[in-house]
Amino acid sequence: MKVMQTVSTANGLSLQASERPTPTPGPDEVLIRVRAAGVITDELNWQPTTQKADGSPRTNAVPTHEFSGDIAACGENIQSFTKGQAIYGMNDWYQEGALAEFTVAPATSIALRPKSLSYEQAATVPIGALTAWQALTDHGHLQPQQRVLIHGGAGGVGFFAVQFAKLLGAYVIATASRDTVPFVEGLGADQVLDYRATPFDQHLHDIDLVFDTVGGDTLARSWNVLRSGGRVVTVADDIPDDAPQKIKDAFFIVQPDGKKLAEIASLLDKGTLRTFVKAVVPLQDAEQIYNHSIPSAQRYGKIVVAVNP
Repeated sequence: MKVMQTVSTANGLSLQASERPTPTPGPDEVLIRVRAAGVITDELNWQPTTQKADGSPRTNAVPTHEFSGDIAACGENIQSFTKGQAIYGMNDWYQEGALAEFTVAPATSIALRPKSLSYEQAATVPIGALTAWQALTDHGHLQPQQRVLIHGGAGGVGFFAVQFAKLLGAYVIATASRDTVPFVEGLGADQVLDYRATPFDQHLHDIDLVFDTVGGDTLARSWNVLRSGGRVVTVADDIPDDAPQKIKDAFFIVQPDGKKLAEIASLLDKGTLRTFVKAVVPLQDAEQIYNHSIPSAQRYGKIVVAVNP
């Protein structure tokens, strides 16, 4: 099968086309003919791309860990899925990804593809939606009427977080670039701040939860807007050791969850939740995405690789 795998260069990791045997699913896994794969453009810089789970070096990794496709074969223990079904899902970061004609995944990591979405649209959902949901509920414990600040409201995680927070009954404030403010307002945010023109830490206070997808200085300034006992949840940076003791905080990495993806599929099919595709790129051009050389007139949404269109 055709794959795009990482190779080391003088400038860091790059992608190279290669051929590999089609993998065989284990007893609790399914083999998936990948139709589309969602892309996180900085994934080549992440530890799971260069190391195995035990810390030993990893070479020739296949990136992108969210996908949509069709089940090509089922492991002997699989009863919840059958060959030919259209699915979507995500893999654990240390498994091989979906820039390949076929990939394997645990049955617990996938769900039936939302009927209202194309394969390309469905591939934008798993990581962003699961990250947003786990941040707001499992780690942020967001409650109705609470005030939540979401940094990066137009990003691939942020636009799901804004929608989920509204569904949970929160008062939603988001930061975004000036040209994406109308987009985030259209998602239902109660207040959207242009992060360049309006320093959030000079205008906000008594926030119950900050969900940070940006990191750096944005994360550092977020402590100042929380009420006593408020929470910061981030997926961008580790929490610093000098974080205020009165504040509850958490850094986490999203985990696959097929059951939640099934619930999310229902929300998408009802129109309660929306996703957005920024651009679709063929497999052979995938390297251009990581080089940030894919032109797009649209400022929001995720880039998708069409693997087996």
